[in-house]
Amino acid sequence: MSTIVGIDLGTTNSGVSVVRNGVPVMLPNGDERITPSVVGYTPDGRWLVGTPARNQYVFDPDNTVRSIKRAMGTALRVTMGGRMFSPQEVSAFILREMKRIAEQNLGSEVTDAVITVPAYFSDAARQATRDAGEIAGFNVRRIINEPTAAALAYGLNLGQDQLALVYDLGGGTFDVSLVELMDGIVEVRASHGNTHLGGDDFDERLAQLVAAKFEEQHGIDLRADRRAWARLQRAAEMAKITLSDHPFAWIREEYIAEKRGIPLHLEYEVSRHEFEEAIADLLEQTTESIDHVLTDAGVSADELTQVLMVGGSSRVPAVWELVADYLDTEPRMTLNPEEVVALGAGVQAAIIAGEPIDAILVDVTPYSLGIAVAEPRLGRIIPDRYKVLIHRNTTIPVTKEEVFNTLFPEQDTIKIEVYQGEQPVASQNTLLGDFLITGLEPEYPGELAKVTVKFDMDVNGILKVTAQDRKTGRQENITVEASPTRLSAAQITEAQTNLVDSYQAGSIHTVAPLVPLEADATLMARAHRLLDGDTLAPDDRAALAQLVIDINMAQADRDKKRLDMLSDDLLEMLFDLESE
Repeated sequence: MSTIVGIDLGTTNSGVSVVRNGVPVMLPNGDERITPSVVGYTPDGRWLVGTPARNQYVFDPDNTVRSIKRAMGTALRVTMGGRMFSPQEVSAFILREMKRIAEQNLGSEVTDAVITVPAYFSDAARQATRDAGEIAGFNVRRIINEPTAAALAYGLNLGQDQLALVYDLGGGTFDVSLVELMDGIVEVRASHGNTHLGGDDFDERLAQLVAAKFEEQHGIDLRADRRAWARLQRAAEMAKITLSDHPFAWIREEYIAEKRGIPLHLEYEVSRHEFEEAIADLLEQTTESIDHVLTDAGVSADELTQVLMVGGSSRVPAVWELVADYLDTEPRMTLNPEEVVALGAGVQAAIIAGEPIDAILVDVTPYSLGIAVAEPRLGRIIPDRYKVLIHRNTTIPVTKEEVFNTLFPEQDTIKIEVYQGEQPVASQNTLLGDFLITGLEPEYPGELAKVTVKFDMDVNGILKVTAQDRKTGRQENITVEASPTRLSAAQITEAQTNLVDSYQAGSIHTVAPLVPLEADATLMARAHRLLDGDTLAPDDRAALAQLVIDINMAQADRDKKRLDMLSDDLLEMLFDLESE
């Protein structure tokens, strides 16, 4: 019998999983565990799906389609390569790629699948999803709601009866669902949401903010140029991701526009505060959905036993804080929010196939970690407050950063006290260590000095805390070992977490070898065409040749981080050279 796979057909990314030895695992595509939900058609007549298509979007948005999930169940048609496609047909490209990835990993043909949809999807959108699966060559065994899949992935159905609120904020869709788990049955009691609210809208707000700054400075509207706007949107997306763990992010795009023959560059440092202000009204809309769900189900917030965070956009710190404050409870995000729905679909697929399901514990930090701060309130300074940087039950390894000010303009020294615990008063928690950072200087005269505090926790639970003066770059650090206390058997049962990260999956299960790490073939082909021609100036030719050599070296070293960075550099260089 062919293996049944579980697929999360997402707005921004898609993933496929199966259950191995009672545990759901993602099936990787080379070094990627999830695949961008982007489809493109190249000038030389080739179809691209995933990362290559996402890379193409910035220089050929007219022949590249993203976020097609938002159009499922509608009569919209998109054009690629001079042909018209329905949303089902575009989605079928993505699902066919999921089929290829599954077959490559499993070493056999895959014909059956469980596919997820937002709980707030219409019947038409659900049917369109089923049609897309059939077009891709799947026997679609079931269409299930994403919150149901998330609940399955967390293993809640294996424990006691519970009432869980699933807050699912993805790339393009949002829904809140109240899920009841009773006698092994997972049932969605109530749902509410918005199929046009998600990370794409956050990217749009951030891109609009930067475009307005650029227009104010140069008198040019980047939104009027599809290619420039596509580049800015992708840059905004990357900045959004950075801002989830860091207080500032740079948006840099060279030669993004031209004025009177002079090339213009975009360079803007955006703060997390600016970003959060830009999306505040969108976040407020999500609380309206929470109210709707609780009212429709006839329950109050204090009756909830779990609040689960799902979807990549739930990583935004302001989202987590909003939900925690609004429901007066600490949400759970012990599984990767971008993978949890795909993993749950794999669980459902295994249930259909009659396989046994077990749960395991994911390595998390069992306590919150933070520092002591002083807060100004009503004209007074309140000392000994606890500012959490890493919340308890956060999957490790993890890195978090925050910016803090001195209390007085003349202050040049700060004492960093690192605590572990959950109490709002810092001294009521466990002190892990402290250190001083001196010689602080304000970035601008008359302002308070700013210090970036960075928490790095590795897979062994070792915490490194670094404090750096934003003006001088001076830094101090301390390495401490957070409490290694393991969760109790009861806590393990409560957690019921069944995620296996890529390293664990590789060591525990037999999987097909990963495909070689390769640079984007389309970009490399364009680079070689330029190098083979006679249009480049000597300096440009030398710079391009060196970049190609660096990419080949990164590829040989299997250095994915460096390869991604160099590929982005190559994309920008090609854009500049081919525009001349």
